[in-house]
Amino acid sequence: MDQYAVVGNPIAHSKSPSIHTYFATLTNQELVYSTLLGDEAEFENQVRDFFEKDGKGLNVTVPFKERAYAMCDILSRRAKQAGAVNTLLMGKNGDLFGDNTDGIGMVRDIIHNHGQSLTDKRILLLGAGGAVRGVLEPVLAENPESVTIANRTFEKAQSLADQFDCLASSFEALEGPFDIIINGTSASLSGSLPPLKDELINAETWCYDMMYGKGRTVFLQWAHEHGADGADGLGMLVGQAAEAFYLWRQVRPEIASLVDEMRKQM
Repeated sequence: MDQYAVVGNPIAHSKSPSIHTYFATLTNQELVYSTLLGDEAEFENQVRDFFEKDGKGLNVTVPFKERAYAMCDILSRRAKQAGAVNTLLMGKNGDLFGDNTDGIGMVRDIIHNHGQSLTDKRILLLGAGGAVRGVLEPVLAENPESVTIANRTFEKAQSLADQFDCLASSFEALEGPFDIIINGTSASLSGSLPPLKDELINAETWCYDMMYGKGRTVFLQWAHEHGADGADGLGMLVGQAAEAFYLWRQVRPEIASLVDEMRKQM
């Protein structure tokens, strides 16, 4: 059977094997998907060894996305923009191809699963790290009215905004309300919240947290307290996997049923 895997460190917690196994069953594809514990010193050799043993595709997670990017012979436009790779496949001529499916996974989740349009909207992106960098190109492709990046360190937000031709702000200088607010910080994982002013949000604002968990994240609780609806990033997790699955197998699986099932198990 065709072999696929996800490589990262740590990796035992990864939901990718169960997600891709579900996709394979759903679409009648015969494959095996496993985990590979990445070694800080041997990562590049591990990737080469996987493909030399006829592996078909790799997902890459922290902390190796930038190193995977550096290994690639060919990069997709969105990988170049993100500066990181989460999906690898080997071309027939032996060229290593890298893509980044995080952003398109999020955008498809927002549009197709939650019925929200990004077109002509004032969008606020919280954070200026790799998560935000990875989604900017697909968000901008939806032709929003404006995209503003806000970060505790303004210089990081400005650097990213200059690269993608959008706006930058400190949290203190933000003026709202915004139509859509996307949290790309890891604050929710520690139960904290960026310093957000009440004027940034109203009942018409829709909020999205790239993080997810059982129940509302702290960010989504903040949104709820201001009368706003929103969603967490579980659909993004499944959506980026579905895009990788499509790159490998040329079959696009339906994801809503899996998101619902994973939600029940949390």
